[in-house]
Amino acid sequence: MTKDVFVSVTGLQVMGDTESYDPIEMVTVGEYYFRNGKHFIKFDEVFEGFSGTTENLIKASSESIEVRKKGTANVHMIFNPQKKNVTFYQTPFGSIQMGISATRIHCSESEEEIDIQVDYSLELNEEAIADCYISVNVRPKTASQFSLTS
Repeated sequence: MTKDVFVSVTGLQVMGDTESYDPIEMVTVGEYYFRNGKHFIKFDEVFEGFSGTTENLIKASSESIEVRKKGTANVHMIFNPQKKNVTFYQTPFGSIQMGISATRIHCSESEEEIDIQVDYSLELNEEAIADCYISVNVRPKTASQFSLTS
């Protein structure tokens, strides 16, 4: 895998009895490296209506996925099926206590692609909010190998 990559992030949240939901998708460029048996994916994110960016760092292994955000929003989330992670999500509007209980993580890799999937339950201020899914796909930054429909 090359250092310069395309990063595609898709997320779903199913709240309560809601039968319809819209996925959130983002495609951006980033950096990739592999160190000490873990995949590291780094990319910037812009929040609509706010100046500045948020730097994202994903550290992935077969046992756990960590996501760190620094900038407009700040948080350190750990997705580990063995234990619940409680953290504080700092937003421009204030701080929110967030509980994450991962039910499944999957990280697969090939020479030209890394796929990460996480299923988890989300709590805000100790109240169950949603069942969630996030998918991260990382590919080398070459136009012939990346398609928005893949």
